[in-house]
Amino acid sequence: MKIAIYHNLSSGGAKRSLYETVKRLSNRHEISVFSLSSADHDFCDIRAFVKSHHIYPFQAAKLFDSPFGRINSIIRAMDLQRLRGINETIANDIKNEKPDLIFVEPCRFENTPSILRYISEFPSIFYCHEPYRVLYESLPPRPYFKNKSKIHQSLNKIDPFLHYYRSLAKNNDYQNIRKANKVLVNSAYTKNQVKTIYQIEAEVNYLGIDTTKFKPLPDIDKSDFILSVGSLTPLKGFDFIIRSIALISSNFRPQLVISSNFSNPEEHKFLQETATQYHVDVHFLDGISDEKLVYLYNTALLTAYTPHREPFGLVALESMACATPIVGVKEGGLLETIQDHKTGRLVERNEQSFSLALEEILSSPQLAYEYGQNGFREVSSKWDWDTSVRNFETTLTKTVNYPS
Repeated sequence: MKIAIYHNLSSGGAKRSLYETVKRLSNRHEISVFSLSSADHDFCDIRAFVKSHHIYPFQAAKLFDSPFGRINSIIRAMDLQRLRGINETIANDIKNEKPDLIFVEPCRFENTPSILRYISEFPSIFYCHEPYRVLYESLPPRPYFKNKSKIHQSLNKIDPFLHYYRSLAKNNDYQNIRKANKVLVNSAYTKNQVKTIYQIEAEVNYLGIDTTKFKPLPDIDKSDFILSVGSLTPLKGFDFIIRSIALISSNFRPQLVISSNFSNPEEHKFLQETATQYHVDVHFLDGISDEKLVYLYNTALLTAYTPHREPFGLVALESMACATPIVGVKEGGLLETIQDHKTGRLVERNEQSFSLALEEILSSPQLAYEYGQNGFREVSSKWDWDTSVRNFETTLTKTVNYPS
């Protein structure tokens, strides 16, 4: 099968999943990739596995600082218009190659790429890792948010530029996703979100874990720290973990290590100040290698994972693959990956409850070992990438052969 792939992904779980998928598909299919210069091509580099790799120049325009920040909404709107034009060009180039199917991954600026508007005559699949959350969800409050003041909030309500951009972005995303022949998602939770927001019946195709990379390491001793992984943004909930750890007795309280592939400087400062306020020792790591990350999973006492409404969350599975117990919040895609009292703990977003779950595992090495081994077996039997890609290939074949 000739497959054309489009993406504009930054580093992170979505790009990692594309890498694992392409690596396996390339053994049986001819793959051409079409992307933009704004994507991260070095992280989980797929170029070695494809027949051709085309990069089209695009960078988001530079934004203004205060007091001219309100002009940024117009700049972002112009970026969306530029993207449409570039994607129409890319679509024509893809169609000239006459692929059997076009597989579309998200765009870091549009969420659902506008290229879907221009390829309707070809079978197409869009993998929606998450809806355009910033347009439908509010962020957890932060003292550094500029719109915290009543004056700023009032201006936002009447700002025509802001309303224009948000309306344009929401409509663009909505119209684009409805042009795909099929939409795949990473969890039942995301499927419900897509149905609610876009009125689309998506199909769940679970992601996987590279168990040749994320695995228990031999002759490794545990160190006195809790690990958490994710981008340093409000949605990842690291402040909740800090406040929960603060409830553990000071003479028993472990260090918290946070590993991030992206760091918002304001969030970093906020978390440092929170850690100081609650007397929690926090160590931040940024942009580490996969090898270092695997080492951290293996040496951590446990992994704490508390993102807000996380669509799927590879972190839980990565920890389990390394035989390290996971403690997560009972929401989002974590309900589908963590088994409470078997592979770790799954509790409500309540600091007292979360702290008790941490202490339960920290105080019992035998329980931590049992949870870790259960998690390792669960990932090995259910969450490997080969299974995920086999299911994906079945969907590809059905989509290509589905009568128009």
